[in-house]
Amino acid sequence: MKSLRVGVVGCGKIADGHADVLKYLEGATLVAVCDREPILAEQLAVRYGVPHWYGDFAAMLAAEQLDVVHITTPPAVHLALTRQAVAAGCHVFLEKPLTLTAPEARELIDTVTSAGRQMAINYWPNFDPPAMQCKRLLASGAIGEPVHIEAFIGYDLAGAYGQALMNDPAHWVHRLPGKLFQNMMDHIFNRIVPLLPAGEPEVHAFAYKRRPEVRGDATDALLDELRVYLRCGGVSGYGSLCSHARPVANTMKIYGTRGTVEVDFNNRTVVSPASQRYPSALGRLVPPLQMAARYFAQGRSNLRAFRRHEFQFFAGMATLLEQFYQGIRTGGPPPIPYDEILRVVSVMDRVIEQVYPAAGGAQ
Repeated sequence: MKSLRVGVVGCGKIADGHADVLKYLEGATLVAVCDREPILAEQLAVRYGVPHWYGDFAAMLAAEQLDVVHITTPPAVHLALTRQAVAAGCHVFLEKPLTLTAPEARELIDTVTSAGRQMAINYWPNFDPPAMQCKRLLASGAIGEPVHIEAFIGYDLAGAYGQALMNDPAHWVHRLPGKLFQNMMDHIFNRIVPLLPAGEPEVHAFAYKRRPEVRGDATDALLDELRVYLRCGGVSGYGSLCSHARPVANTMKIYGTRGTVEVDFNNRTVVSPASQRYPSALGRLVPPLQMAARYFAQGRSNLRAFRRHEFQFFAGMATLLEQFYQGIRTGGPPPIPYDEILRVVSVMDRVIEQVYPAAGGAQ
């Protein structure tokens, strides 16, 4: 198997996750990293044993003969960097959000495909073990046809990423058209949209700020609670991005014609709720015991995965990259269909237009 030569451009916090996965991924070698702040590229290279680091993207492309470039910069430059990468013959793996707008996203994908290259976006939680287990349940028909999907993403403004954002009014997230929501809501809609029928979904979004104003700058302008209703044909969805509920959650629930499944990405559980089948007081005792047994079985499964070293935080990114790299080697399809990506970013555009109307969906 050919070992793909991989480079990373953009050496912020998320680049550590990419480097960590690539360190152990068979068939790929991280040979170079790049950042316009050379000290960031140097420190990443030193910590992960990467042989070369650069402060100029064009110089890295010219020197390294890369097969794949991971673009882990803010999204405003994704399109420009993708153009450079594919012109140098590289495939591209991009962090979310893909671009600032849906038309830009289409242009980026067109740029890649017209050059005969492949691209993927880092929707890694959808390839985590709980998500893959849920996909198998759907494919088996155990849930039946989806009727309603709920996705909930929690965000901790007091956590490490949240504090970086809230303490810096010049942070790049504040310059996104959809601000915090645009940086996070891929994880809502990339779960709901693939389960909707074909067509343009109906979208109703509203947002508000729950915390008090304290600084009088761009951090105070940030809305922090988002709710979105979607419907297409006979299937509906409801998405929440919540900064204040505790514990910070990351869940999905699919209601189907035959059954329901609940996925907890943080706790790595996939369970089907028990139902009362017997019209008596005794019958009401059974469902909690059934749920306890199902969670116990999930715990045993997680323990086995832990022993197999399959329980690391970015396990989903490793699976996604394995599929992406395999498609590059064989000419097979990308792990995430391009039309699915475009539907997600189209919904995101419409949400931004509704929750930040004064900016016309952009700033």
